[in-house]
This record gives sequence, structure tokens and C-alpha cells, in this order.
Amino acid sequence: MKQASLNLDLLSKKTRKQTFLEEMEKVVPWADLEALIAPYYCEGVKGRPPFALQTMLRTHFMQQWFTLSDPAMEEAFVDTPLYRQFAQIEEFTRLPDESTILRFRHRLEKHKLSEQMLEAVNDILQAKGLLLKHGTVVDATLIAAPSSTKNKDHARDPEMHSSKKGEQMYFGMKAHIGADAESGLVHTVRGTSGNVHDIVEGSSLLHGEETVAFGDAGYQGIEKRPDAKPDVTWHVAMRPGKRKALNKDNEADALIDKAEKLKAGVRAKVEHPFRVIKRQFGFVKVRYRGLKKNTQQLFTLFALSNLWMVRAKLMQMQA
Repeated sequence: MKQASLNLDLLSKKTRKQTFLEEMEKVVPWADLEALIAPYYCEGVKGRPPFALQTMLRTHFMQQWFTLSDPAMEEAFVDTPLYRQFAQIEEFTRLPDESTILRFRHRLEKHKLSEQMLEAVNDILQAKGLLLKHGTVVDATLIAAPSSTKNKDHARDPEMHSSKKGEQMYFGMKAHIGADAESGLVHTVRGTSGNVHDIVEGSSLLHGEETVAFGDAGYQGIEKRPDAKPDVTWHVAMRPGKRKALNKDNEADALIDKAEKLKAGVRAKVEHPFRVIKRQFGFVKVRYRGLKKNTQQLFTLFALSNLWMVRAKLMQMQA
């Protein structure tokens, strides 16, 4: 027997993608972000009238959430009614093509609006008491870049470099972040080539209001660097080899190991935003050539990850 003959409502079940978009619709501060971009958006004096700013902003965010390139986003509008509905595109009207989507992204990059969007989101979260600035956790992650030379220039991206992690080599860039020690929300982002050591960007990841900072063993000696801030107390993890050599039967060593566990519990919060952008949003490989464009994308991704991480609290406040 066919399902259609059972008189069942086959469209009653919500997909995970639909639920995700409904939640982000509620928690993204659309009005604030549109007001931020509006002074730089095209006025449409000549040629065809431009798409509404809210349509282009929602399109740009869907690209980040679902790992869609400009051509893929154009095709997704044709194939997926859900995307058209979220972008508030009326039926039987023209759809944004890949060149329109590209120009909007370039406008954001030119005026560094992605960085300003992260600041705007964090200001809103801080006003709601969700982002505290008493302590910072710093960390970095490698983002892979194409290592192939089968392109127009017959060369790899000169701004990307190789880095060794463990026994494996990686080619790409690094995303350095400073996150709130209480909530794990990201307040500072830096993008560098893959061969830049974590400790180099460590102090630049502090916002200036914290009194304590946490980092893994890669930040050993950061308090001795010339750019270190004297009013910040660093709690950096021991080298794994030294911690492994601790004698748990010795009272002093047992206390040191307990302190390391407490520090590790705080540091774990900085892994949450990395998990969101890599596993939830699928950002595991850079999309553009050059650090500038990819760093601007990182600002957008972490702004959206902050909203995603506290979406339940934000929706509860709206109820």
C-alpha cells in the first residue's frame, strides 16, 4: 500500500535543516546587522534594482552554515524551496546569481564588516549577560588548504604554509581565537599562515579586560615575551611528558596533577567553537586564496557559532 493512499500528511515532519534555520531565524540579531551593513550597501541607482539587504545577508549566512560556494548557493536556490523561504525571496521572482553573491561578499571584505559583525554580536550577548570578560582561554587550530598545483598559476597559495602536528604535516592556515573562560564564546580572532607558532599570537588574543588567561602547553613561556601584558596571570598547561612523569603517590605531585585537571576543565571550553565551525558548519578547508579573505570568513563563522552556542538561552529570553 502506498503512503499517499493512507491520507497521511507527508510534510508534517520537520527536517533538521528546517529546525536549524528556524532557530537561527530567532537568535540572529537581523536588525542590528542590517543597520551595520546598510551604509555600505549598493543603492541601485543604475541597472536592475538590487536585492533586499536582508536577502543577501541571509544568503551569505546560509553559505557559512551549509558550506556552499557561490555557484552552489545559486543552484541551491533553484533546487531548495526552504532556502528561498529563509532568504525571504518571493515566488516567481528572480534569484541571486553567483556574481551577485560574490559582489556582496567582496563588499563585506572591503569594509571589514565581518569583523564588525562579530563585535556587534558580542556586544549584544554581553548586554544580555551571556558574555563575561573576566578570563580568556586562547587556542589555535589548523585549517587545511589545497596543496595541489593543478591551477591557473601552477602553484600553491603563497600565503599558506606547512605545519607539523604530532607526526603529521598539514598545509594551510591557522585560526587563533580568544574565548571567554566562562561561556566559551569567541571574542577575538586572528588568521595566520600554518607555520606561525601559537605563542606568537597569544597576547593579541586578549581583549584587555581580563585578569587571568589559560592556554595549552604550546603557550609555555608566554608571560616572558616582550608583548606580554603584566596585569594578566597566565595558567598554562604542563608539557605532556612532564605531567606523565608525576608520581601520583607523592602528595606534592598529586596536587600539581589536580591543578592541571582544573586548568584542563577551563581550557576545554575553547574547543567548543572549533567543534561548531568544523563539525556543525563543515568548515574544514579554506575556500579562498589568501589570508585576508579567509580571515574575514572566520569572523563571520565565529559570530554565528557564538549565537548557535547560546541559542537555547536566547530563545528562552525571548519567550
